[in-house]
Amino acid sequence: MANKVAFLFPGQGAQVVGMGKDFYDKYIEAKRIFDEVEKISGMPIKQICFEGPEEELNKTENTQLAIFTVSLAILEILKKQGIKADMAVGLSLGEYTALVYAGILSFEDGVKLIQKRGYYMGNLLPKEKYSMSAIIGVESDIIEDVCKKISSKENFVVPANYNYSNQTVISGNELAVEQAMEELKQIGAKRVIKLKTSGPFHTIKLMQAKEQYEKELKNINFKLEQPVKVIKNIDGNFYEANDNIKEILAQHIISPVRFDKAIKLMQENKIDKFIEIGPGKTLTGFVKKEIPEADTVNINSTASLEECLKEKGKDK
Repeated sequence: MANKVAFLFPGQGAQVVGMGKDFYDKYIEAKRIFDEVEKISGMPIKQICFEGPEEELNKTENTQLAIFTVSLAILEILKKQGIKADMAVGLSLGEYTALVYAGILSFEDGVKLIQKRGYYMGNLLPKEKYSMSAIIGVESDIIEDVCKKISSKENFVVPANYNYSNQTVISGNELAVEQAMEELKQIGAKRVIKLKTSGPFHTIKLMQAKEQYEKELKNINFKLEQPVKVIKNIDGNFYEANDNIKEILAQHIISPVRFDKAIKLMQENKIDKFIEIGPGKTLTGFVKKEIPEADTVNINSTASLEECLKEKGKDK
């Protein structure tokens, strides 16, 4: 394989009914992960992933654990095949998969945390109608200015996800988001896309979820002295041994995701292969937009996994 590898783990929005079933049916390592997650969480995760229905899978309290499980199941197979990474990064909930991969967070604690995180983020939401929208083709500082201008006592809109330099997701109450979309179109946005998620994720509006989640984090032990580097969503830097990881993960619920900075850090660290592990192709898509020549791989089916293993064989 390539000299320097990064593992990328997807977040909410990548889910699709049927995900992980081919791995479960074919690989004992994947089966073991699904069975373990069910045992720890008490949730019918196989049914949610393999059969849905879609509206069940799309509930935040189910989605987060479902994606986490699929990524970990694939990871377990890669581990057995001796495929390793020099660093890992995830989008939002994907950061937890990265922490488990690095040995900073135990598998069991990861399952417990994601179950609680998904529940709080899905259920402790303000009652207003919120929406999210992806803005493509406008620099993030201009988007920040537009959001500031629109925000008032009644209106709330802020950047929630900085995906790459030319795409930022805004989040807020429906009216404010619509207004921002309109203004940004006039300024010259190439595209504005209303997203399927409804919660004001990664904004101050999730303060109640953050406060509840902090209580869960108190009972967890993290080991930050691990050799695998993990990039933080909160600022796009590596975790350091003296970081207050519990505070960072709690803060992450109400803070924007800086995937744009994570891409820059991987580029600076001369990563020459980006492997996205789990459903969808979102993160490698972001990387390609920023680094068109990047060597990217998606492992989201047994066919794509076998293709990757074949490549590894050739590289030997």
